[in-house]
Amino acid sequence: MTAASRIFRIATDPWIAFFALVTAAWAILIVGAASLAGHGTPSDLGPGIASISQLLNGIGRHIPPHAPHLHSNLTVIVAMWSLMSAAMMAPTAVPVLRAYRHIVEGSAGRIPRADFFAFVAGYAAVWGLFSVLAGGAQHALASAGLVTDAGISAAPWLTAGLLALAGAYQFSGLKHACLSRCRSPMGFFLSHWREGFRGALAMGLRHGAICVGCCWALMALAFVGGSMNLAWMGGAMVLMMVEKLPLGRRLTAPLGVVLLSAAAMVAARALTPL
Repeated sequence: MTAASRIFRIATDPWIAFFALVTAAWAILIVGAASLAGHGTPSDLGPGIASISQLLNGIGRHIPPHAPHLHSNLTVIVAMWSLMSAAMMAPTAVPVLRAYRHIVEGSAGRIPRADFFAFVAGYAAVWGLFSVLAGGAQHALASAGLVTDAGISAAPWLTAGLLALAGAYQFSGLKHACLSRCRSPMGFFLSHWREGFRGALAMGLRHGAICVGCCWALMALAFVGGSMNLAWMGGAMVLMMVEKLPLGRRLTAPLGVVLLSAAAMVAARALTPL
C-alpha cells in the first residue's frame, strides 16, 4: 500500500469523520458559550447568538448583533439543541457503533462506510426530531416567562417538576427496557438485524428511538442546568455514557433518588416563606 493510499484510507475512515463531526459540534458550542460569557448578563445573548448563527453558516436566519431575546428565534434555538444533542449523545452511541462495524466487517471484510453513515444518519434523525421538540418547548417556556433567555428555569415549580419527572423516570419500566438494549449492543443487533444501506438506516432509527427513551428526561434537565452551560453538558454526557454501560446498573436507581430528593428540596424552599 502506497503512502497516498494509506493517507486516503485513514482520511475516509468512518470513525475519523464521526469524531470530527462530534468535535465540530463541541467547538461551536464552546465558541458560543465563550461569546455569551464575555458579554455581560445572561439575558444579553445577542453576540453569542450571532456567533453561533454565523458558525452554523446559514442554519437559521442571521441574528442582528444586539438581538435581545434568544427565544424570539425558534430556528436558532432548534439549531442549538441539535448541536447539544450531537455533542452529548453521539459519544454515548460509540459502543453500538463499534458493535455494528465489527459485525459488518466480519461478514464483508471491508470498512462499511455507506452502511455505517446510514446507521449514524438514522440515529441522528431521531435526535434531530427530539431537538425540534425541545427547541419548541424552550421557545414556548421562554415566551411564557418560565425560563430565561439562557434557557434556565425561572420558576421554582418548573425546576421541581423537571427534577421530579427525571427522578421518577429513572424507575420506570420504559427506561429500564431502553437501557437494557443500550447496554447490550450485540443483543440489539441479534434482535433487529437488517442487511444493507436501508437496513442500516432502519436500525439507526430504531436505536435512536431507544436512546431517546433512555435519555430524554435527563436531557430535559438542561432547563435546570442551562441549555448553554458547558459544565452541565459535559457532566450530563459522562453520566449518560456511564449509565448505558453494564456498570451503569448501579447508577440508575441512586441517580433517581438524588433527583427526587433535589425536587423535594426545591419544592420545600418554594413553600418556605422568606
